[in-house]
Amino acid sequence: MSAVEILCSECGAEAFLNREPVYEGFTKTGERLSCSACGFVFASEEAVPFKEAAAAPQIFTEADRSKKVRVFDEGEQLMFCRYCASYVVNPFMQFCSHHKKEVQATDSCSDFRPSDPEESLKKPVF
Repeated sequence: MSAVEILCSECGAEAFLNREPVYEGFTKTGERLSCSACGFVFASEEAVPFKEAAAAPQIFTEADRSKKVRVFDEGEQLMFCRYCASYVVNPFMQFCSHHKKEVQATDSCSDFRPSDPEESLKKPVF
């Protein structure tokens, strides 16, 4: 178990659980579980009185959430140069091979031609 805070049944303190490995020779045979405040050794993991985690307060509800904002119409973002067959990317610039000019991925124009995903892998990178 990943919890480390306990309410010790022996001393009554809020403390941490110490986990110490127990070895026989060079082989680990188990763990010794003890209270960090008084040193009381618990018999097993089930006997450890772990502190219950406090539930986080619910400040906001679904009614407080704003409606989803839609910036683009359906499919409008697919008209960006990034998705055009004429769009060429190299490490130094983004280029439109149709208009022979530098572009940005989010630019758009009336000469948009959708790119074929298979063909985009074959495009030369300058």
